[in-house]
Amino acid sequence: MSAALVAGLLAGFGIAMPVGAIATYLVALTARTSLGTGVAAALGVATADGLYALIAVVGGSSLTRFIEPVALPLRWASALVLVVLALRSATTAIGQYRKRHSVSGSDRTPLSPARAYLGLTGMTLLNPTTVVYFTALVLGSRATAAAPDRMEQSVFVLAAFAASACWQLLLAGGGALLGRVLTGGRGRLVTALVSSVLITALAVHLFVPAF
Repeated sequence: MSAALVAGLLAGFGIAMPVGAIATYLVALTARTSLGTGVAAALGVATADGLYALIAVVGGSSLTRFIEPVALPLRWASALVLVVLALRSATTAIGQYRKRHSVSGSDRTPLSPARAYLGLTGMTLLNPTTVVYFTALVLGSRATAAAPDRMEQSVFVLAAFAASACWQLLLAGGGALLGRVLTGGRGRLVTALVSSVLITALAVHLFVPAF
């Protein structure tokens, strides 16, 4: 049982910790909106990681044959979604900056926690690397040890979800702190534009393996 717990925690942190486009978007989203919205978005990412861990545990080697034919379309779809989000973030920030003298009140993007949760869950599910990653781990562990029982499989999945959630919530907390520090209109504009550039660059990087 403890081995399954440790394996799940390591797997969850392993897939969550590399800072990519989704992590960058999560930090920028929290900085522009609120900690509550960021927490919901972070849990959306962790939910997708947990679902893919569950699919890998249940599906095993059959997943590889299923994912390979659609990996390229999923990669393109993920990159396009990220580019659209980056452009939307930049245009929204510019519009808010231009209206800051004529519009009173908060300049935060009107995004509810529920929409943030569903949006980040969907974005993360578009990434085929996650399910391939978990499948490789599951198959590798089965090659060197006895097949785990249902309880051990459940512990692995829950531990992977918990580890991913911890890291994503840490990123959301960093985004909330950034939002409090850069409270001025110009600061928010600069951070939004920088994050949009980073997200676009990371999204373009998804196309590289396709050529």
